[in-house]
Formats: sequence, C-alpha cells, structure tokens
Amino acid sequence: MSTLPDPSAGAAVKAADRAHVFHSWSAQGLIDPPAVAGAQGAYFWDYDGNRYLDFSSQLVNTNIGHQHPKVVAAVQEQAGRLCTIAPGFAVDVRSEAARLVAGRTPGDLDKIFFTNGGAEAVENAVRMARLHTGRPKLLSAYRSYHGATAAAINLTGDPRRWPSDTASAGVVHFWGPYLYRSPFHATSEEEECARALAHLEDTIAFEGPHTIAAIILESVVGTAGILVPPAGYLAGVRELCDRHGIVFILDEVMSGFGRTGRWFAADHFGVTPDLLTFAKGVNSGYVPLGGVAISAEIAATFDRRPYPGGLTYSGHPLACASAVATINAMAEEGIVENAARLGEDVLGPGLRALAERHRSVGEVRGMGVFWALELVKDRTTREPLVPYNAAGEAAAPMNAFAAACKKSGLWPFVNMNRTHVVPPCTLTEAEAREGLAILDEALTVADTHTV
Repeated sequence: MSTLPDPSAGAAVKAADRAHVFHSWSAQGLIDPPAVAGAQGAYFWDYDGNRYLDFSSQLVNTNIGHQHPKVVAAVQEQAGRLCTIAPGFAVDVRSEAARLVAGRTPGDLDKIFFTNGGAEAVENAVRMARLHTGRPKLLSAYRSYHGATAAAINLTGDPRRWPSDTASAGVVHFWGPYLYRSPFHATSEEEECARALAHLEDTIAFEGPHTIAAIILESVVGTAGILVPPAGYLAGVRELCDRHGIVFILDEVMSGFGRTGRWFAADHFGVTPDLLTFAKGVNSGYVPLGGVAISAEIAATFDRRPYPGGLTYSGHPLACASAVATINAMAEEGIVENAARLGEDVLGPGLRALAERHRSVGEVRGMGVFWALELVKDRTTREPLVPYNAAGEAAAPMNAFAAACKKSGLWPFVNMNRTHVVPPCTLTEAEAREGLAILDEALTVADTHTV
C-alpha cells in the first residue's frame, strides 16, 4: 500500500459519500460503500489498512490493472497538451485510438464511433441497425446484460430490466444456449447448439424476418453467467442473419480487450459481426470510453445520409489517450497472452480442482480471466444455492460466501448463485494462486448451505 492507514480520513470520505452521493442499483439507506484509499495492479485498499485482491476487476473493466504507469503517464501528457476538443474536429489521439481498435477487431469493422461507455455503444449500434435496415425489431437473449440506458436496458435479459421495461421498445427475447440449465433438454454441447439455433430460427419466423433489424448477443455472456457459446452457435446465428438480411451485433463490452485470452472473444469462434460494441477493457475505465466498430456496408449507409446521433464527449482526447496507451501496453507486455495462459494453466485447472473439493460448486466454466463458479444446494438436482434474483434473507448463503472472501482479503464478483472469477489480465500466477486459496477457504462456508 502506498498510503498509511488513516481511519479518520476514511470516516470523512464515507460521511461525505452518504451525505451527497446517490449510488446506482441500490436502496440508498441500506448500503455502506467501502471508502477506497488507493489501488495498484491487482489490489486496492481502504483507509483502515485492509488490502483486497481484486477478483472483480471492479466492474470487470480494469483489464490492465490499477494505476498502470504507461496509461497514467499518457493521460497526464495529454492533459498538458490538449484536454478536450469537440468531436467534429480531427485530432491525432482520437484517430490513433480508432486505428488501434480497428486493427484488432475482426473482419472489415474499420470505422469507429466513440461513445462514453458500453450502454451508449449499444444504443448507437441498434440505432444504426434500424436505420440501415429500415426495420423496427431487435432480438436479444434472456440471459444478457447490455446496459442501463433506454434501449440497452430493454435489450437486457436479467431482472434489472423489469422496473424500466416499457413493453413497447420493439425488443423480443429468446433463449440462448446454456447446457448446464438447458431450456432445450439437451444432453450435449452439440444438441444444445442445434436446438438453440432451431429455437432462434423459429423465433425469427414467428416474429417476421422482414420486421427484425438486428440480433444482439454477448460473444461470451458476462454478468448473466460467463456462458461460453458452444462451437458453431455464433456461426449459426451469423448464417441466420445473412439469410434474412438481419444485422448481427456482438456486444464485447465485457468480453473484449484480452478478457477471454484474445483481443475479442469473437476471435475464438471465427465470426465477424456487422457491428461490435466495446468499452471497459479498451482503457480499463481510466477515463470513460466506449464505441461501436462498424462494417463497411453499414458505414456506407451514412456516406451521404447524416447519422442522427452524437455525444459531446465522443472520442474525448483524455479517454482516447488512455486507450492508445492501454492497447500499446497490452501488445508490448503480452497481456492478452498472459490472460490466455492464466486461464489455461492456472485458473481453469485451479477452479476445477475446487469443484472436486466443494459440494457447493455445480459447474465451472470460462476462458482466459473470465470464469464463473455456479454454486448449488444439491449437485444432483442442480438447485441453485439461492433462488433466482434472491434478496434479503433468501440471499444469505451467497452473502456469507462473499463476506468470507472479503474477510480473507479477496474482493469477489457475486451475482445471484454465482461467483465470477474476473481478475485483471495482468494478474501474476502467484496472485492467481493466492486468490484460489482464498476461494477454497470461502467455499467451505457455501458448503454448509448444501444438502
């Protein structure tokens, strides 16, 4: 830690927070936000001197770790040179950020529209799809998260959509593949893939292909479960979109920029979408940034037709400088390769070993530094450790597990009956093994809630 414990300073920070800050996704009177004093690499710490190994990457976005010196220096240098400029101007750092992103996206996704984050990227991607096709409907999966803005929250499949669902947003949900809890009664990855594609094909037919502008999918489902699609699924969706003139959007906001051990998760599956959304790992959230990578065909739609969308801070120089530094550092330091190696050699085997020792672990799945442990009451029936969307006392077993992690110095990412193992891509093998050891201990708490 770079600072000495200072509980009085922490108390002052918390008091100011409680007096003036309105927090997202929270009942304001029921939360007690920790006061963070600093962070470095894979760790952050509070004012009381407690240090945490960040197995959440905050919101699965600090792919390059906390306070990477090259990124910090780039933001400082850019601030001294040009802090801001309107998006209508051409500026070197914005062009370079776009070039670096386009050089890593699959296929011909060579034009970049910058946004302030992932939700705005999704908003603009679906707007582009609707304008390109002249069609109104959007299809997305039930197990998904695409953001909290108007269209993005309606596209989202998890319960956070419910309070904001207008039932008039032109969104139709369908079931994606998820073999462990197969909605198609499949018994193998091959069956799950075939039946999920048949279900999607039926949904398209009954909705009317000529009414559907786009299908949007997370390349690897993130918050809703770290669901890696079976071989052939994304290619099958690509074929359905091509057959019916539907725009295929891949949401790589969480899975992009090294998270799965490739620059983009789509690279694992050899699939090129028409539009690809990104944010988070593009600069590890050092300055807000997201964007849409656009195919040549869709970009051409707006060669003579104005695109009706824009943002005051689109391609903000400080954000773009941090993206340039992040992408260059990831390439120079082999950070994407490190994520792949950790997943293959350390995290994957280590998590599967935990599953053998703990009866609360129903399934382990993932790749790179993008993993989930699905916790269950009963391995035979696969009953979740807590009910779907549990809160209060019903969520107590998962809360107890999370508390055990934090007590031992690991900050987990917990959602419903899962803990996601999503550390920075810069994690060392020693740090990975430290985190696995803490998870091993905390899972004994989860085991006490099994039958």
